[in-house]
Amino acid sequence: MDFTDSDSGPDTETGAAGPDPLGGVWDVVVVGAGPAGSSAAYAAAVQGRRVLLLDKAEHPRYKTCGGGIIGFSRDSLPPDFKLPLQDRIHAVTFALNGRYTRTRRSKRMLFGLVNRDEFDLRLTQSAEQAGAVLVTGVTVTGVEQQDGEGGGTVSVTTSDGRRVEARAVVGADGSASRIGRHVGVSFDQIDLGLEAEIPVPESVSRHWAGRIHLDWGPLPGSYGWVFPKTDSGTLTVGVISARGDGERTKEYLADYIRRLGLAGFTPSVESGHLTRCRAEDSPLSRGRVLVAGDAAGLLEPWTREGISYALRSGRLAGEWAVKVAEADGGADVRRQALNYAFAIKAGLGVEMRAGKVMLAAFERRPQVFHAAVCLVAAAWRAFARATQGHTSFAEVMRDHRAARKLAAVAGR
Repeated sequence: MDFTDSDSGPDTETGAAGPDPLGGVWDVVVVGAGPAGSSAAYAAAVQGRRVLLLDKAEHPRYKTCGGGIIGFSRDSLPPDFKLPLQDRIHAVTFALNGRYTRTRRSKRMLFGLVNRDEFDLRLTQSAEQAGAVLVTGVTVTGVEQQDGEGGGTVSVTTSDGRRVEARAVVGADGSASRIGRHVGVSFDQIDLGLEAEIPVPESVSRHWAGRIHLDWGPLPGSYGWVFPKTDSGTLTVGVISARGDGERTKEYLADYIRRLGLAGFTPSVESGHLTRCRAEDSPLSRGRVLVAGDAAGLLEPWTREGISYALRSGRLAGEWAVKVAEADGGADVRRQALNYAFAIKAGLGVEMRAGKVMLAAFERRPQVFHAAVCLVAAAWRAFARATQGHTSFAEVMRDHRAARKLAAVAGR
């Protein structure tokens, strides 16, 4: 769909250089074209609304991420979306800081692995196919609400001085979100993730095919991972721990790579990023502006898995942004925004609460979790079913007394 046509999209402003692709008033403007933003843009555009999706980077672009697609992620993708899988995982090797190693296997696939540049590109293409207009190379610097926070439009400002007008805005611009700051998002957990993309010979790649490695680390709440990208002959190796001890986190990654026998291979990319989990009372909207994904601090606190949270919250944000765009007056805007917050808290919020209980217990007694998942069949089944999307940690803790007892024992 061509939104530069006056009959099918917003009017554009014409200057000496031609029509401005950002001109006119859009129903929904989405800032950030990662999984949350593309999902929001798709959800709004598929309803026939005029949607603009902005991103500062050209796609495809590298993204620091293990690229694990669990069942909840798979189930949240657009219809007919073809996952660009690099590997299909049927086994997990667990270790407790390099010791007591054990591999557990599943006849059914646990999850798939993707490279984020391919995955994110296909998500933006799905949004465009639904009718959204994607414009890259645009850095958003702020947002201003017109006529008060329940007024009729919102202005998104860009680094080159342009103003984009919208009836609703979705902020999905990452964990350092400018839109999140406007909304007032606050965090009570910030972690540092370090990662290396390591090209390996075919013989090494075959050794890892179909299997990941999880190492419960030496720092409180830390763990390391190896995710094989078999089709491209690369291993994604990373560690994560609480922010504040960067040097020890770097040492953990170097030691982890050495223990795995991978120190002789030169990484093609070495990167780091911060993950931020929202405080429970953190807002999810302000006036006609909603936030989703990392911009809202939505991710699983224990594993720090964020793709499924981005896809699910992005879809909800896109759906409710349409309702906000159509709202009649400030009271209706507030009602629709509160409904969005309720939808997030009733689903992802419950899961995050359970994840924080799991993390607190794991920080104190990682050995209890290691023994459970390696030696107790029910614990392994729960782990496998969670990755496959059949259950969540919140449901496991709600439905199984043994899981609640495990968390209580580990937390003492």
